[in-house]
Amino acid sequence: MIVITHQRDKCIGCNYCIELAPDRWAMSKKDGKCTLIGGKDRKGFYTVHATDDELEANKEAAKVCPVKIIHVKQI
Repeated sequence: MIVITHQRDKCIGCNYCIELAPDRWAMSKKDGKCTLIGGKDRKGFYTVHATDDELEANKEAAKVCPVKIIHVKQI
């Protein structure tokens, strides 16, 4: 199992995470920022538990994020 955390307020809407992990990320038409699908908000940090098969795609998304606001941890 993995935990994905996204600090959405600092998102610039670059779309890299959506290109690399489209099953977990979506673009908000409301404000142009990326949204962590299934993420629960805790004081500006959106977190979701996901299966190990999503690990590589989301690690790559975290790696290329220009503002470094995506964190992926295997638990």
